[in-house]
Amino acid sequence: NEMKKLFTFPYQDDKVCVWGGMFECVYRGSLSDIKMQPEEVSEVLRLSITDIRKMAIEDPDDWMPDALHAINLYLQYRRDHSLKRRLLKGYSNGNLEHYGLRPKPEVIFFDCDDCLYFDGWQLANQLTKKIEEWCTSKKSLQPGEAYQLYKRHGTALRGLLAEGHMDDCEHEIDEYLKDVHDLPIHEHLSIDNELRDMILKIDPSIPKYIFTASVRHHAERCLKALGIDDLFVDIIDVKSCNLATKHSHESFKAAMKIAGVKNPESCLFLDDSTTNIKAAREIGWRSFLVGRVGRDCGKPISSEHAEHEIDKIHDLPIVLPEIFEHAS
Repeated sequence: NEMKKLFTFPYQDDKVCVWGGMFECVYRGSLSDIKMQPEEVSEVLRLSITDIRKMAIEDPDDWMPDALHAINLYLQYRRDHSLKRRLLKGYSNGNLEHYGLRPKPEVIFFDCDDCLYFDGWQLANQLTKKIEEWCTSKKSLQPGEAYQLYKRHGTALRGLLAEGHMDDCEHEIDEYLKDVHDLPIHEHLSIDNELRDMILKIDPSIPKYIFTASVRHHAERCLKALGIDDLFVDIIDVKSCNLATKHSHESFKAAMKIAGVKNPESCLFLDDSTTNIKAAREIGWRSFLVGRVGRDCGKPISSEHAEHEIDKIHDLPIVLPEIFEHAS
């Protein structure tokens, strides 16, 4: 026989205010051998979790509310444990001494490039080349300076503006974004029916947005090429975020405002950048790293700030099965 403490949790409603402890016990004997205090326990029943949930729905007054809350916490704990999710401090389930129930997801933010598709970074490398060519031909910068602007300011565009290489006017910014994103999308991307089917199986009550550091028309072309351009509420691009990068809190706050969401923990975020994942963690989003090989290093990457990591977007149901369960 075994007994293991799992977590401690608070519970409060208009009638009850308690702290509880959840223990997992394994008993290998006969029920008839169990000796209980008669003043504390009137009956011992063998019930599955499924039985308990069904009975609680049918006769809710027969159950203490803190006990039902504990059952929901236990189910969350067991699922997180079985899926090997990270317990991250700052989240409802991140402290086993003050364990809480996560809020239901209110929105899903999908990155576009190298997340919804993976082409071996061919489009990404062409974009980098386009930016380099634009900076040298249009602004007479030295070769390699575009990359240095990116490193100093988060994007080459922000660097061009901050260091006075470009006027801060909408026309010139739009021209830059149009020129560098003039890429042969259809040479690299094609209809992805598996991806479409996966997204369609997500709980339809959860709005889905594209959240990209690129520009709207580029994301639109990618989505159309993949055959998923009708599956998202909107595209939140670099201009939507006032040119803020996804390395900064500003862009995440802008995305939440556009989506009409106030609780950061109710936001799910899928991205291939560990830097973006870190920023999302700092703002309180639940993040999942898509792709476990780094573009710059070509080696395996990981993020301690991600709740989980997957090799490709198609594996999302493996680590987030609960957002697909409405269809079952």
